Amino acid sequence: MTSDPGEVPTSYSRKVGERLRAIRRQKRLSLQEVEAASEQEFKASVLGAYERGERAISVPRLQRLARFYNVPVDQLLPPDEGPGFAGAERAPIGAAEAAVTIDLRRLENLSGPEAEMLNRYLTMIQVQRQDFNGRMLTIRREDLRAIACILGVGVDHATGRLDDLGLSLSA
Repeated sequence: MTSDPGEVPTSYSRKVGERLRAIRRQKRLSLQEVEAASEQEFKASVLGAYERGERAISVPRLQRLARFYNVPVDQLLPPDEGPGFAGAERAPIGAAEAAVTIDLRRLENLSGPEAEMLNRYLTMIQVQRQDFNGRMLTIRREDLRAIACILGVGVDHATGRLDDLGLSLSA
């Protein structure tokens, strides 16, 4: 045990750091690019120390970093392995049987209730898959059914509707 109550056990700090690094890499950002884009709020050397587990990050700072990366704050933390942990790791899921790839940047430019609901649904998928690159998202066949409901079309017409909205990257 450590004598300093503010000191975080090394293994947990390392796991937090691994999550921070994974999200930053999914965003395709270097430490220096984060420093520049955050207007020096997140110094490359300090962020690197967080990622290596050498330095603990405060909750307010973790919230600001989550906002900067545009991800839910809980995604920057490792899974709970304490009492009652059921072993449900948040492992990334592969893109099995992909039906369509959606351009998330184009979705940001759309407005209205349909776009808002689609954005919420796709954000939920990103959280489940831990896929925060923010550029595109591959939708599986089982997800296409829900998207069809959101778009008010049948499953057979969902891909065409996504094309009409300029969101589909698939051929």
